[in-house]
Amino acid sequence: MATMLCFVLTDAPIAPELLKTALPRAVRKSFNSISVDGDTSTNDMVLLLANGASGGAMILPDTREAQIFSQHLDRVLLDLAKMIVRDGEGATKLVQIRVIGAESEKTARIAARSVATSSLVKTAFFGEDANWGRIIAAVGYSGIDIDPNRIDISFDQVPVALNGLAAGAEQEAKATGILQQDEFVVTINLHSGEAESSYYTSDLSYEYVKINADYRT
Repeated sequence: MATMLCFVLTDAPIAPELLKTALPRAVRKSFNSISVDGDTSTNDMVLLLANGASGGAMILPDTREAQIFSQHLDRVLLDLAKMIVRDGEGATKLVQIRVIGAESEKTARIAARSVATSSLVKTAFFGEDANWGRIIAAVGYSGIDIDPNRIDISFDQVPVALNGLAAGAEQEAKATGILQQDEFVVTINLHSGEAESSYYTSDLSYEYVKINADYRT
C-alpha cells in the first residue's frame, strides 16, 4: 500500500462474514497491487463499514447478491488505488504491468511486482524509453522459473519483444509513441501457463527526488 487511510462505507445489509472475505480479496487486487516507490507506511489501513440502513434482506456469502457486491467493491478499491499511483510524488504516468501466460497467479504476481518496483524500469518510463531489456531483466531476477526465449513484451498493442528477441526498430518507434501517453499497459506473456496478474505503477521522475530530498519525515 501507499501511505493512506481508506474508509469505504455502504448502507447495504452485508453479512459480517462476507465483509471479512470480500475486503482482503479486493485489497489484494488493488491497494496491495500498486507501487510508487516501493515504500509503505506503518499507518496504512482500509476499513469497510456496512450499516444496513437501506433495509432489505441480509446479503450472505455464496449468493448472486454477494457476487455483485464483491464486483463493485473490487472496482471501487481499484479506482481508489489507481488514484494513489496517479498522485504519487512527481508521477507523470500510470502504468499497468500485466503478466499473462504464467504457471500460476502467484508467479504472475511475483513477476508483475518485480517489474513494477524496478527503479530502472520506472526511470525508463519517465524517459519515454521503450527499454524492454530492463523489463525482461526484472522478470528474470524475480525468482520465478521462466524461459526467456518464449517471452513476449508489448506496450499497449505494440510488441517490442517476441520470443525474447527485439521485434524491430519500427515497433520500438511505435512503442515510444505509446510511452508519451500518461497511461498505458505493459503486457508480458511468459507462455508457460494460463494464469495472469497485474500491478499498477508510476514512473520515477526528477520531481520525485526533489520532493523527497526537500523535507524530513
